Amino acid sequence: MSAMGEEARRRYARHLMLDRVGETGQAKLLSARVLVVGAGGLGSPVIFYLAAAGVGLIGAADSDTVDISNLQRQILHSTPDIGRLKTDSARDTVVALNPDVKFAPVAERITPDNVMDILSGYDIAVDACDNFHTRYLVNDACALQRKPFVHGGVFQFEGQASTFIAGKGPCYRCLFPTPPDPEIIPRGNEIGRLGVVPGTIGLIQATETVKLILGLGDSLVGRLLIYDALKMRFRELNIRRDPGCRVCGERPSITDISPGEQSYIPPRLAPRASAD
Repeated sequence: MSAMGEEARRRYARHLMLDRVGETGQAKLLSARVLVVGAGGLGSPVIFYLAAAGVGLIGAADSDTVDISNLQRQILHSTPDIGRLKTDSARDTVVALNPDVKFAPVAERITPDNVMDILSGYDIAVDACDNFHTRYLVNDACALQRKPFVHGGVFQFEGQASTFIAGKGPCYRCLFPTPPDPEIIPRGNEIGRLGVVPGTIGLIQATETVKLILGLGDSLVGRLLIYDALKMRFRELNIRRDPGCRVCGERPSITDISPGEQSYIPPRLAPRASAD
């Protein structure tokens, strides 16, 4: 951005006042490309604050529609949006908030068939996934493309966040090598959540993303930040890169993601061998 107009100067005035951001930093934000995988509880605050910050291109991948039960925590959406695609609702919210931002809706499920192509158009991916298999899929794609993967997860009154950058630190598989059995882990719509917890974790993810774009501060690479809302405490766990990791280790077994790869599809969604 060679010259910033008066309206932009007013919109981003509080950024411009920061010596470590200024016009140069705001230009970085306006040229950044961020993919948010999920436009629900975590994706809502991430998308909202990235749009407010002036991130130039925000992609949102979500094939779901807005349900009334979402509105307790998913702040991108409102009552008139019930039944609409979340990506359509999110687009309207982003456009109303900041017309400087280009919003790219991806109203389809992220799969082995499309993940590499979709991710190739972005600099950073944010994990706002509602299932483990998609999380592993996007982690692996980010590791293969050497792009940051800003992780977040919530459960009841707790949440966690980290940033994974293959080649600079561990990836998600270094922390959790394989997905949990989907027959044991309840689905997202079967788990209660205190509505404000995704907001807290999503704000941390948005902060990490903005810092990565600006090149400021210390990221969560190599650290897992754990939040307990009931005790109002944060604690950290150090994470090390696993030399035996299947995707970022010394001898990786995952070197590509092939279309139709079944290992990323939960058994509930995988095609059956018969029609029973």
